[in-house]
Amino acid sequence: MNKELVYNKSYIPMTRSELIDRLKKALKDKRFQHVLRVEETAIKLAEQYGVDVEKASIAGLCHDYAKQRPDEDFIAEIKKKGLNPLLLDYGNAIWHGVVGAELIKDELGIWDEDILNAVRHHTTGAPVMTKLEQVIYMADYIEPGRDFAGVKKARVITAANLQAGVAYQTKHTLAYLIGNGKPVYPKTIDTYNAWVPQYEGEID
Repeated sequence: MNKELVYNKSYIPMTRSELIDRLKKALKDKRFQHVLRVEETAIKLAEQYGVDVEKASIAGLCHDYAKQRPDEDFIAEIKKKGLNPLLLDYGNAIWHGVVGAELIKDELGIWDEDILNAVRHHTTGAPVMTKLEQVIYMADYIEPGRDFAGVKKARVITAANLQAGVAYQTKHTLAYLIGNGKPVYPKTIDTYNAWVPQYEGEID
C-alpha cells in the first residue's frame, strides 16, 4: 500500500523511496522494519481520524531516524543548538525524539513543525498535541510488532478514541517507568496531568 504513496506537498525534499533509502542506511534491519510498521499504522490512524496522510507517512518513517546514533552526536547537537541542558541528564530514549527532530531538520530537510513535533514527542508525549502528534505517539505504541501486556487493549481503545489511547499509553508508560525505577522526563509528567485525568473513565 505505502509503496504507491506519492509525496507532493513539499514537506520533504525527496520522494518516499529516497527517504526509505536514507532510513535503510541509518537503521539496522530490525529497527527499519519497525519504522515501516509504524508508518503503516500511522497511515491507518490518519485516515480514520482525518489527519494528512502524507505527514503521517513522513513522521512515521522518521520518528526513529536518530535512534541508533552514538550518544556523542546527541550531546553535540544539544550544545550546538542551545537546547535545554536538562536533556544532558537523560539518554537515547529521550534524545532520539527530542534531539532527533533537530537532526531530521538538518539532514533530511524537513521543516514542517507538525512533523517535527510528532517526532519530538513520540516517546514523551506533550500536554498539548496535534492530531498528527497523537497519531505517531499511538502508532509507535500499537504497531503490529508490539507484544506487551496491555497492547491489545491499547489497540481497542485507540480504534474507538484516539485521545483516550494517548491517555492509556501515558498512564501505562509512567507506571512502567516508576515501577522499574527509571528516571521520568518532566514533560512525561506534564503529559500525564493533561491527558489521564480527563480520560480515566475510558481507560480503566
